[in-house]
Amino acid sequence: MSPTSRLYDALNDFLRQCDMQWQDARHLQTLCWMIIGMIGSQNVHLNGFGVYVRSRAQMAQSHQRRFRRWLSNRRINVASAHHALIGQALSNWQTQRLYLSLDTTVVWNCFCIVWVAVVYRGRTVPVAWKVVAQSSSTVRLWTIQRVLRQAQRLMPEGVAIVLLADRGFADGKLMKYLRENLGWHFRIRIKRSFQFQHQGQWRQVSSVQLQPGQAYFTPAVSVGRTKPYDNVYLAFAHDKLSSENWTIVSDEPTNLQTFAQYRLRFQVEESFLDLKSNGFNLEASRLRDKVALSQLCGVIALTMLFLVLQGVQVVASGKRRQVDAHWKRGMSYLKLGWNWIRLAITHQWKIHVYQFLSCSPDPQPAIASRRQHDDSLKREFTVLSRIPAS
Repeated sequence: MSPTSRLYDALNDFLRQCDMQWQDARHLQTLCWMIIGMIGSQNVHLNGFGVYVRSRAQMAQSHQRRFRRWLSNRRINVASAHHALIGQALSNWQTQRLYLSLDTTVVWNCFCIVWVAVVYRGRTVPVAWKVVAQSSSTVRLWTIQRVLRQAQRLMPEGVAIVLLADRGFADGKLMKYLRENLGWHFRIRIKRSFQFQHQGQWRQVSSVQLQPGQAYFTPAVSVGRTKPYDNVYLAFAHDKLSSENWTIVSDEPTNLQTFAQYRLRFQVEESFLDLKSNGFNLEASRLRDKVALSQLCGVIALTMLFLVLQGVQVVASGKRRQVDAHWKRGMSYLKLGWNWIRLAITHQWKIHVYQFLSCSPDPQPAIASRRQHDDSLKREFTVLSRIPAS
C-alpha cells in the first residue's frame, strides 16, 4: 500500500457523501488526486501534484495535462459537490446565529474572487465564490447578489444569519437586499464620507468627532442621502489602542457588542493568507482562464473543509499536542488538520471521515500572541448619551 492510499480512500469516501452523479468515475479519481497533491505539496502548482499520484502515466507532463484538462472541463461542476458537503457540515448547527463574511481578493491583477465564508473558530470556511475577470476589487451589486443567493441555499434552517462586510460593500441597495430578500442581519463598516440623517438633519460620518475611548450609538436613522435607506442603526467608536475611528451600520440596535461582532470579519483576512502566501499559494497555479480558476477555487474549498473537519476532531479527541508545539492552541484548525493528515500518512494510520462542523464554543481558542490577547482585554469605552458637537 502506498503512503497516500489511505488518504485517497478517505477522500473518496468524503466526496461520495455529496450524492453527486459524476459523469465519469475518472472525474472523481482526478479530484481525489488533486486534493492529495495540494495536501502533500502544500501548494496548488499543478506541476507538483504528479509525484503524489499513482497511475499508469510516467511523465510529469502527463499528470499536468490531466489536471489542466479537468479544471477546464465545463461538464464538471465541483461547486455542486462542495455546496452539498458544506451544507451537510452546517446542517446540525444549533446556535442562534451564524456569521458570514463577505470579501473580495484580487489575483495577478487579472481576476477578482468574491468570497462568502462561515466565520468559524478563528478562520473562515468557504461557502460560495465567484471569479470575475477584472483587476478591481470592487464588483457590481448583481454579482454580489448571485454569490449571496448561492450561500443562502446552504444555510441551516431556523438559524439567524449575520453578514459582515467591509467599507467597499456599504451600499443601501445591498442592505435592502439582505434584509428584505434574504432575511439576514448585517454589520457593515461605512466610510467617513457616508451621510446619515439624524433628527431630521443630514450630516457626514466624519462630522462625528469622538475622543479616544469614546463611543456613541444612534437611534434608527437613514443612510445615503441620494437614495436613502431607512431604519438602520450606527455605532461610532474611537479605539484608543489603534487610534482608529470605527463606524458600523447595522439593521439591529447597536451597542459595544456590535464592534465585537464586526471584528469577527477580520478572520477572513487570515483565510486569504491561507489561500495565498501562507497556505495554498493560489497565485502559483499560473492559471489565466476564469473557468479553470473557479474550478480550482472549488478544489481548494473542498480541501479546506476536509482539513478543518480533521482539525476539529484532533482537538476534540485531545490529540492537538501531537501536531501543535504550542502550550495553548497556536495553529488554526486548518493547519491542525493539515499536520494531522501528514502525520497519519507518515505512520500509515487509518484516516477517518467526518461530516459535521461542531457549533459548540471553541474549546481551545487560539492565542498566537499573548501581548495582543492582553491588549484586547484592556479596551474600554465611555458611551456618550448624545451625539458630540462638531
